[in-house]
Amino acid sequence: MTGGSESTNRWNAADYDDDHAFVFEYGESLLDRLDPQSDERVLDLGCGTGHLTAEIADRGATVLGVDQSAAMIREARESYPDLAFERADARTFVPDESFDAAFSNAALHWIPDGDQDDVLETVRDALVPGGRFVAEMGGAGNVDRVVSATRDALHDRGYDVPNPWYFPTIGEYAPRLETHGFEVRRAVLFDRPTELEGGEAGLRNWLGMFGDSLFADLAREEIDEVVAAVEDRLRSALFDEKTETWTADYRRLRFVAVRRPG
Repeated sequence: MTGGSESTNRWNAADYDDDHAFVFEYGESLLDRLDPQSDERVLDLGCGTGHLTAEIADRGATVLGVDQSAAMIREARESYPDLAFERADARTFVPDESFDAAFSNAALHWIPDGDQDDVLETVRDALVPGGRFVAEMGGAGNVDRVVSATRDALHDRGYDVPNPWYFPTIGEYAPRLETHGFEVRRAVLFDRPTELEGGEAGLRNWLGMFGDSLFADLAREEIDEVVAAVEDRLRSALFDEKTETWTADYRRLRFVAVRRPG
């Protein structure tokens, strides 16, 4: 579910739906904040496999789902053939029509810091004056324990890998929105501990789905060794032996902004 270069992650759309449904399930509450209306056009930026796009349509709005991942768009079209989906890069996307609202769930943090301004320009230009931008992304400190443990395990094996995600603070992102012609109406950073699906394999599955760029230089056997080391490092803090459940230390940044006239 990216808006930038697909090389950052190799998406398996079927596994995404089967083992990581929490991504779009948590996004359902964001739809209440969007509150799409029957006479509105909505842009779903980073739509993934299209489940939230379909819910926006179910609430009566006309919606276009956009994602850079060919696998995600293919799955979305197969699941929802009556809806409109387009493969596009969020940094350069130019829609044919304007939108009353833009929506994004768990996608913006895949855009590198240096490309965020291009994405915000895309959204601003896509909206009518007064159009709203409702989004949630990873915020400062998101999955910090998981990322730190993984990078430490990689460092022990001679690999120095940067954090592949962009997790801003409110103080960082709200001014960025304002600079690009938005008025920020609401912004909140909150902890959202998230149970991972898959039982004992939950953390391993999560790293397999979302952590491709962390392991890009490693052979398969090295990846298995690093993941095992990460599990050992985090087991006491993030794994519940009774329920056999991993809980990732998610933190989310959610905001509502409105395009200013002009």
